Amino acid sequence: MTLSPTLTFNDGNQIPQLGYGVWQVEDGVAEKVVRQAFEAGFRHIDTAKIYGNEAGVGRAIASSGLSPEQIFITTKLWNADQGYESTLAAFEESMDRLGLETLDLYLIHWMQPKQDKYVDTWKALIELQKRGRVKSIGVSNFTVEGLQRLIDETGVVPAIHQIELHPYFSQRGLRDFGASKGILTQAWSPLGQGGELLEDATVAAIAAKHGATPAQVVIAWHLAIGNVVIPKSVTESRIRENYAALDVSLSADDVEAINALDRTAKGEGRIGPDPAVSDFA
Repeated sequence: MTLSPTLTFNDGNQIPQLGYGVWQVEDGVAEKVVRQAFEAGFRHIDTAKIYGNEAGVGRAIASSGLSPEQIFITTKLWNADQGYESTLAAFEESMDRLGLETLDLYLIHWMQPKQDKYVDTWKALIELQKRGRVKSIGVSNFTVEGLQRLIDETGVVPAIHQIELHPYFSQRGLRDFGASKGILTQAWSPLGQGGELLEDATVAAIAAKHGATPAQVVIAWHLAIGNVVIPKSVTESRIRENYAALDVSLSADDVEAINALDRTAKGEGRIGPDPAVSDFA
């Protein structure tokens, strides 16, 4: 079985580049599909409090037969819990649900600029890392300005930034800024939504050339440009198919052809909320 390559954080810890996401997976289903992901070869699982499935992920971890050293678990702090003390409390609740003593990666889920608690929240994550409860800390759905403010006001650079990222919305500016600060980029919704990307003629042609599926080609593109990527499926065959994307090797021309699909210059491509203005609990 091919093992996922790892990338190194700016704090020296490592993360498997290919992971398995459980957004929109019910708690009872999460236990089954995370076990299937482990069986397929995944060792990196990405969840969040708001997903409502941390307990299911925890049950899958407990029954997997894998040691904590063999797996990498991420969860995220929800918007309503932002603030220093509330973050510390919410973290302990997440850990209880996951059944873990130490977490590999904890993220602020959204910047929430109108709420304006993300700096105090970041300070709480720094404290959790100092206490040894979290190995690495990062953020999700921030802007360049928000990232810079965290760095300026605390001196601690996030290890990773998880953002919406797929070939139609490649987020080159955020990726370049992150790279300049030593921040890894992680892609959520890496295959887009609704199937349009997977039916794209360019993706289909590259898939046919490699004897791969369109989803495998898009995942291979993420890996080739240096993203951490967390595709999600609740179908066992597709979970295995997604993991097998590790065996797809794209040429430089393939990567450039997929890069050219970006729609940002047209003001298009984004599927989810804009972190610069998002405001929801």
